[in-house]
Amino acid sequence: MPTAPAPSGGGFNILQSLQNAFTTFLSYIPNVIGALLVLLIGYLIARLIRAGISRLLRKVRVDDKLTHGKGGEYVARFSPQGKPSQLVGLVVQYVLMVFVIVSAVGTLNIPAVTGFVTLVLSYLPNVLAALLIFLVAAAVAAAVGGLVQRTMGDTPTGRVVRSAAPTLVMAIAVFMILNQLGIAPVIVTATYIALIGAVALGSALAFGLGGRDAAADLVNSGYRRAQQNREQVRQDVQVGRERGQAEAQQYTQQYAPSGGPGGAHAAGPSEQTTRVTQPGDPYGDPYADPYGGADAPSAAPTTRGNGRL
Repeated sequence: MPTAPAPSGGGFNILQSLQNAFTTFLSYIPNVIGALLVLLIGYLIARLIRAGISRLLRKVRVDDKLTHGKGGEYVARFSPQGKPSQLVGLVVQYVLMVFVIVSAVGTLNIPAVTGFVTLVLSYLPNVLAALLIFLVAAAVAAAVGGLVQRTMGDTPTGRVVRSAAPTLVMAIAVFMILNQLGIAPVIVTATYIALIGAVALGSALAFGLGGRDAAADLVNSGYRRAQQNREQVRQDVQVGRERGQAEAQQYTQQYAPSGGPGGAHAAGPSEQTTRVTQPGDPYGDPYADPYGGADAPSAAPTTRGNGRL
């Protein structure tokens, strides 16, 4: 008849395992208490900072500036109560709580949880950048809508531009936010390029087709004006050329060298001949009118060396 094996030291000891687990649990109690204290203190500090930031933003009237105009519609989607100051304060509180949680997890000394929280924390700057892009885009959209309202008024074109300009600003902001968050960056980039190209092409076609008649009228009016002034321009050019030639010839005769080294032979007294200058003669009196005007001064007849004409 077989007998049961005697218990040995290598068997499974339930009591020892329970004792080890209880000892491990007791050793974690200080860590758990420390983590809870870190969470509690961090939460209180985050709430105080949230209240301070919200109060500061309300004093500088951020709510009124962001909710005014067309951009207020987009702000209302993310802040239903119409108070962006509270939204910013809440985001700041969440950001601070992330750091608090990281500190609490570090106090627990659990490697797996610590790695996960570190991964989440590394993604936090992208979230903050996306939030900042949204706030700036909302402010720009509201400013553009107000500018269009003041400049174009309540005209049909003004209403269209007032609706389209903030929408375009926020659409660009959405693509920037998605790209910052890393959500399908290839698809987002391709869609953004296609959208911008479509807008540019549509604007070019609208201007080309809609302004075709105006451009044709502008070109035709310029051509007709040029044809009408062509003869006058030709006459002005001819008069200017003749006047320039006459002045150049007069300058040459007046300031030409009369002798000296390298100059022409100077005429002696017996060789000097004179000519009777006539009114309008450009080669006589330097003050004569080269165009033969009636008011040109007449020069007195000169005499030869012997006193006779």
